[in-house]
Amino acid sequence: MSKWKRLTRSQLFMPLVCIILVLLVNVVYDIANGNPFYNFFRIYMSTGADPVLQGRIVNILNRGSEVAILAIGMTLVVSSSAGTDISVGSVMSLCACVCCTILAGDAAPQATELAVPLIVGVIAALAVGCLCGSFNGFLVSKLNIQPMVATLILYSAARAIGLLVNHDFIVYVRNDTFDVLGGYIGFFPTPIVIAAACVIIMSLVLKKTALGMYIQSVGINKKASRIAGLNSSRIIFMCYLLCGLCAGLAGVVASSRITSADPSAIGLNLEMDAILAVAIGGNSLGGGKFNLAGSIIGAYTIQAITTTMYNLGVSSAVEPVFKAVIIIIIVVIQAPPVKAWFARLTSGKSSGAKKEVVSV
Repeated sequence: MSKWKRLTRSQLFMPLVCIILVLLVNVVYDIANGNPFYNFFRIYMSTGADPVLQGRIVNILNRGSEVAILAIGMTLVVSSSAGTDISVGSVMSLCACVCCTILAGDAAPQATELAVPLIVGVIAALAVGCLCGSFNGFLVSKLNIQPMVATLILYSAARAIGLLVNHDFIVYVRNDTFDVLGGYIGFFPTPIVIAAACVIIMSLVLKKTALGMYIQSVGINKKASRIAGLNSSRIIFMCYLLCGLCAGLAGVVASSRITSADPSAIGLNLEMDAILAVAIGGNSLGGGKFNLAGSIIGAYTIQAITTTMYNLGVSSAVEPVFKAVIIIIIVVIQAPPVKAWFARLTSGKSSGAKKEVVSV
């Protein structure tokens, strides 16, 4: 098999092509407006007393970090249960509310000093995320409820619970220590560091242990995996727990970024972006084999599309329409029938070329 065929058959080929095409739109737009072709990829230090790393690529990586964190958990859930967790956005909101309310203490809803150490609020938020994931996992793995139906409960209730935790307020925590989680470590954006750490840790766990193989085995055939000796229910439960943990971490980052916990805004529609990230990454929503790197590329592709829309001057009110059209095109290109058609077209051309050589 030639190197080109091996490259094109790679699961990461189409996700990489998609994000490159999105980035090239920005390059063409800059050239059309008289800017240098490298303007979009320019990374620089901002001016001022505290210079930080700036640039549109940096902004994509920074703003897309929350979806990337969610995509890690969503990938595991989709692979193991052949279903999606539509509650992650609402769980994000709930965890953010818990974190900010604990950190604000009696000074809520306006706090400038932390009532407890930062680590206490973060651990509480992650614990709530794990609790929500465990609840979803129990319904799916033990009670055999359809994943979308099971997670619909927290999708509807988690934001309302977060509002109760905040006592019907938007809790503001304007403190430099808390700001770091969604801001900068020195000159580098912290969310990028957190997302990268999550990806590295999960990749090592999946590669250095048998967990990745177990998850794929259960996703391909749950009954056969149980007969082979795997505890299918426990593996599915663990995946939902990890998904809840990722949602909790994303909620902390999101609340730190805006220095507040707004139950109605944090994580809004991000569950859809997380699911799309898994699909754009070339992973089957029917469960089974997965590629974590593809989901991460898909997450940043979605953010790149959003940034591109703003760069092109598209109004935020109509931006979702253009975004939906682009995503539909990307998903259709990666659909198995379309891939098979391209493969037949390519093989037909190559066989035709061989026949011409033989005739000569």
